[in-house]
Amino acid sequence: MIFKAILDAAPTPAVRLNPGVPLKLEDIINKALEKDRNLRYQGAAEMRADLQRLKRDTESGEAGAAKTTPSNRHASRRGVVATVGGLVVLLALIVGFRAAKLREWLHGSVPAPHIESLAVLPLKNLSGDPTQEYFADGMTEELITDLSKIGAVRVISRTSAMRYKDTNKSLPEIARELNVDGVVEGSVERSGDRVRITAQLIHAPTDTHLWADSYERDLRNILSLQDEVARDIASKIRVTLTPQERAQLSNSRPIEPEAYEDYLKGRYYYGKLSTDGFSEALKYFQQAVNRDPNYALAYVGLADCYKELGIWGALPPRESSSKAKAAITKALAIDNNLGEAHATLAHLHFVYDWDWAGAQEEFNRAMELSPRSSEVHQLYAIYLSAMGRQDEAVAEIEKAHALDPVSQPTNTLLGFVYLLAHRLDKAIEQLQKTLALYPDSAVDHYNLGICYEHTGMYRDAVEEYLKSEEIDGTTKEDLAIRRRAFLKGGLRGFLQEELKSDIADSKHGYVPAFDFAQLYARLGDKDRAFENLEKTYREGGHNIAFLKVEPELDDLRSDPRFTDQLRRVGLPQ
Repeated sequence: MIFKAILDAAPTPAVRLNPGVPLKLEDIINKALEKDRNLRYQGAAEMRADLQRLKRDTESGEAGAAKTTPSNRHASRRGVVATVGGLVVLLALIVGFRAAKLREWLHGSVPAPHIESLAVLPLKNLSGDPTQEYFADGMTEELITDLSKIGAVRVISRTSAMRYKDTNKSLPEIARELNVDGVVEGSVERSGDRVRITAQLIHAPTDTHLWADSYERDLRNILSLQDEVARDIASKIRVTLTPQERAQLSNSRPIEPEAYEDYLKGRYYYGKLSTDGFSEALKYFQQAVNRDPNYALAYVGLADCYKELGIWGALPPRESSSKAKAAITKALAIDNNLGEAHATLAHLHFVYDWDWAGAQEEFNRAMELSPRSSEVHQLYAIYLSAMGRQDEAVAEIEKAHALDPVSQPTNTLLGFVYLLAHRLDKAIEQLQKTLALYPDSAVDHYNLGICYEHTGMYRDAVEEYLKSEEIDGTTKEDLAIRRRAFLKGGLRGFLQEELKSDIADSKHGYVPAFDFAQLYARLGDKDRAFENLEKTYREGGHNIAFLKVEPELDDLRSDPRFTDQLRRVGLPQ
């Protein structure tokens, strides 16, 4: 009967049970007992704040109460003050658990749900300042990064979690889409140099609250606050941290508030995944290390920006490589236990040094330190694919996809790894799925075009190439010229027009020699293809790392010069 009343019946107003109960306390009780989850307290910390405020007001005589007689007024106030502390425990239980699960838990018939996979939803910005959104988003990302250091739980990556910002979807629906059984949600409130985080853990399939707490720190101690939240969540999902994991979540140092803000802004712009974004992020990461020369993660950010600017063709390869290495060396000198830093160094060894053994060693260390990082698995999958270890590559990229199922990078790279493995049917299927989610992805249209070209679907291939170029800003006039070239001369006519365009562009800016090598190879001009491969080799271009598996070079593989090129780069033949 008690639990039926909790579930179905409207509660008796508190003031009827005790006329001396302040009206504000009755409001708190009613909100805690509200049947509609969206109208109830969203966490024990929120209710605790209201109770503490009521206690303060009651002691100062400001809390409004129901009418009392002169003889019992003071007694009622003393009783209310004493009762508030006790109500915290009872009401937290009511807020924290759905009533049906509370009944089972109280009777000991079922244990608390076991959580094996987590999604951290974007923390809400309660600062009242829309310009602080980057701060709340950055705190979300850092909490995900900390939780990803725990090997016993699968944590959905930031890029997938951020798609649910301001969503109207229910938690069980989100959990089904992300294939997780636990969800962390909460808020960030910043006032000057003080930061308050409220977090709650929910068993997603049953929409059951398992835990909630609130944390407040000076901004200088924000890193230790994040570590504490991650450790508390680990304890609530009954995960035993290894000594290494506990050390990783316990050694954070104070940090300059301005440096931390710069770092978060750098991460925000880096996440745009564009040359403009990388360039803007670079400025903020540099400001962060200028303010705090011992900020290891900011040096990792610098290294990543330099690395990607080279890969995207915005910096010459050798400049990109040397600047990235200098930054990542500094990061590791400060903290050799950063999985992110070892992953970046591994990628540099792979794409710029062609140091295959060194890359493998650093990837091993990165995965040891960050076993649940989707980004580490992504980079390792690409390395394995370039080495020709395709079964291992597919297994790694599928792990990354499970950790980050709806983000563009993992969906794009899943299709790309299938393409490099020459599993064209699976590549086409995945690239079509990715484009259903991200129709304006130029790289996915281009990769789909390669798949169609290799299966003889030349008209479809050219349409995908043209869509890719249109997204990248090619004018309608140039697109029309290329379409007419295909109609007149087939695929060869189209490729000749592409080559003519690249030659014109190279007179005004940098065009990677590898791009010319691919076009000449597809046009059957092997001599010029090898000339440009040699130029790529001399420049230290990152694309040479994919020499063994690049589909657009397939027509060169029977030539002895290709075997010699593989030998010089050190790739297994």
